[in-house]
Amino acid sequence: MKIQRSILQILFLPLTVFACHKKQVILKPELIILQNSDQIIPLQDSMVRPILYRNITELSHLSVKEVKQKFIAIVLPAVLIAKHTIAEERKQIRRLSKKESWSAADSSFYKDRKQLYKAGGVDDLLNRMITHPNSIILAQAAVESGWGSSRFFKEGRNLFGVWAYRSDEPRIAAGEADVYLRSYDDISQSITDYFITIGRARPYRQFRKARVQSQNVNELLPHLKYYSERGKAYINQLKTIIRQNNLTQYDGYIIDKRYFF
Repeated sequence: MKIQRSILQILFLPLTVFACHKKQVILKPELIILQNSDQIIPLQDSMVRPILYRNITELSHLSVKEVKQKFIAIVLPAVLIAKHTIAEERKQIRRLSKKESWSAADSSFYKDRKQLYKAGGVDDLLNRMITHPNSIILAQAAVESGWGSSRFFKEGRNLFGVWAYRSDEPRIAAGEADVYLRSYDDISQSITDYFITIGRARPYRQFRKARVQSQNVNELLPHLKYYSERGKAYINQLKTIIRQNNLTQYDGYIIDKRYFF
């Protein structure tokens, strides 16, 4: 269906990063405020438009196949945006490691990331900031959000059921006394939070070690057994979802270079 500009609001959100020669490189994602599911842009090929969706609409009226297609079309661009941001921060940390002296801004940036990831030093920080294949992230997002059907996804853009522990952070009630989940402006923030959790939490230390050595999905998956109380059953579920939906096809997808300025 052709999208009418009169009912679709598109904004550009600049994400500024720094290249090796201090030249500003800007990624400009699109922000699409949905009125209905027909406005979700299908994935055409491996060059992905960096779109952030808001007001994500109910998908339950669609067929199972359509729900999965639209869910992936919503989530994958946000995954790539989050991975790009983290990759650029890793580049900045590498540059700092080669500088003889740091500015106050350099020190502040490094200290902030070191604390955020609970890293012991530069090399440890760089390892903790490595990301992993899109297929694993998509499979976990599908499980944790019920392919986008959970209230926490629809109301709080929370893909992974991340809990909120502070009263001063955006959150939504989980329906139980004093239990809250985090709420995000867009799902890319939820994915970034997921990467930080994987990067800093002790239960994922073996996954991080494996991730440094390999990006092979089958080698990495067993190390995520502590992500769920279901352990091996959870891993088997992820493997099934990846296989049945051919999610590894998305591991080579990247952001369309036309969106870099």
